[in-house]
Amino acid sequence: MTEKSKNNKAYLLFITLAAALGGFLFGYDTAVISGTIGFVKFQFGLSTAMEGWFVSSALVGCITGVAFAGELSDRFGRKRSLIFSGLMFSISVVGCALSASNTELIIFRMIGGIGVGIASMLSPLYISEVSPARIRGRMVALYQFAITIGILCAYFANAIMLNLSESLTSLNPSGIWHKLLVEEVWRGMFGTELIPAILFFLVMFFVPSSPRWLVSKDRKEEAGRILERINDREFAQRELASIQEAVSKEEKGSWSVLFQKGIRVALFAGMGLAILSQFTGINAIIYYGPRIMEEAGIQLSNALGGQVIIGIVNVVATLVAIMRIDKYGRKKLMLGGITGMFISLIVVGFLFLSGHTQGVLLLIFILTFIASFAIGYGPVIWVLLSEIYPTRVRGRAMSVATLTLWVGTAIVGQVVPWMLDVLTPAVTFFIFALCCIPVPFILRKIPETKGLSLEEIENSWRTDAQKN
Repeated sequence: MTEKSKNNKAYLLFITLAAALGGFLFGYDTAVISGTIGFVKFQFGLSTAMEGWFVSSALVGCITGVAFAGELSDRFGRKRSLIFSGLMFSISVVGCALSASNTELIIFRMIGGIGVGIASMLSPLYISEVSPARIRGRMVALYQFAITIGILCAYFANAIMLNLSESLTSLNPSGIWHKLLVEEVWRGMFGTELIPAILFFLVMFFVPSSPRWLVSKDRKEEAGRILERINDREFAQRELASIQEAVSKEEKGSWSVLFQKGIRVALFAGMGLAILSQFTGINAIIYYGPRIMEEAGIQLSNALGGQVIIGIVNVVATLVAIMRIDKYGRKKLMLGGITGMFISLIVVGFLFLSGHTQGVLLLIFILTFIASFAIGYGPVIWVLLSEIYPTRVRGRAMSVATLTLWVGTAIVGQVVPWMLDVLTPAVTFFIFALCCIPVPFILRKIPETKGLSLEEIENSWRTDAQKN
């Protein structure tokens, strides 16, 4: 390997990890709230309804962020939009840590949600647009890996802050540190997100703009220079020519392009996979898994308990996906994962139905479900959504699909507690299993994107549209 080739790979890894920090913050922000709920509820005297609003307010911000992220990124670029996302994260962290009332806390949670929504859409999209086709899958999968690491780090950070609070109580500290670390430790829990938030905001200034976005804005020379920093000159020239050809065939980037033949199939397939990623039960297991297991009689050790067990399995399985996604392909990985999820959900449903929930079998199959999701659906959904749309409208199309995902998250968050209480856990898991069934049929509508450039994927949709 030449020195230039090593530098190219190092540069690509740097910009990929920089963008993946958005995923880390996504996971961290989603999970850190779990340790703060009890303290905030006590301090502000929240009713059950207000507690639910405190938890779900960030979701309102997410949906808002995703709703305008596509337009923002297509107009101003992926890089500038991600910088804005980092700013929203940073403002939210400081605001939450210093909030004087529940109203202020909810407002800053919404601001953080805007950052989450933008990052959840643009980080994988940006990574896909700068990565060579041969390794694009694993590069984008790093985003999902960063989410799982963020979730796990938030769990550990909450536990560390809680232990620190207990140890400092006997030392009688005073002032702002007493408030942040002892008296109102939930502020410190929110504050731990400040370092990665500021790091993400700053590091995004040092990454290049997406070369595909630059070409769509007639900035071809700048795009060429960036492509040369990522690959050798010969490859960069071929890639630039391919991007220019694809962009020249497209109509202007209006919303109507999304509903043209071929493209609308990609749009609806992406939306279907996005919402089913939530209806198959992953967030229900992440949020309520420890409760489900404890109520079934499985006692998990210490304060971290089931959250950390689930988090570790999630991280390890995602690593497996990163190593295999460019070898086996997106569709095979997702089909394998959804099969494991379906079997796990059916078995767990029957365990609850028959009352055999006291042994280790329930734990094994809940963790098998987590691993199956993390190997297949988890990383593949972000890879596919970032690959299958035309350059000029990729931001808007992915915005629609990601918005669908967050709507699914909102629905699941609202109905799962009711389902567990009224329909029983057995019926709940059977419903999740039923939602796995459409996935293979949707995948049949999507080309295998392994090893193809984004322009080749785009041309395959155009060819299919002409045939039909």
